[in-house]
Amino acid sequence: MKTELRRILSESARLDVPVDSLGDSDDLYAAGLSSLATVHVMLAIEDEFGIEIPDRMLTRRLFSSIDALAAAITELRRSQAAA
Repeated sequence: MKTELRRILSESARLDVPVDSLGDSDDLYAAGLSSLATVHVMLAIEDEFGIEIPDRMLTRRLFSSIDALAAAITELRRSQAAA
């Protein structure tokens, strides 16, 4: 999953640094993630993983790191599978 997230970030986030240079817990905003880019990242994640990110989760914290994104995707997949 983190490989896919790195690809999405590389294609959609327009970060100031190469995605490969970031650790999973590194701050994506410090790496140059903009609010506009978060929309592109969100749409790509929803498409890639077949999920819908609810409004309640659309916070700065969700997009703060690769780890945060992976945790949210895992949570959404579990809740959607249980529904």
